[in-house]
Amino acid sequence: MLHKLRLRRQAETVMGHRLEEPRLTLMLVVWVFVYVGLPLLIISSLIDGLIQQITGNCTGFWCWF
Repeated sequence: MLHKLRLRRQAETVMGHRLEEPRLTLMLVVWVFVYVGLPLLIISSLIDGLIQQITGNCTGFWCWF
């Protein structure tokens, strides 16, 4: 499977014009943060708040400041 991913496709053309190859964009980074980073940040903050309420100890990264 990795071999198939490494193979480069030939340039696609439409009416004689070469299409650009797909590439990573800034919007990909934004959407990965929205769908992965933000939920992880919210869930970890809720867990930290729960632990702090129960034990009285702050376990979050921001407790070091």
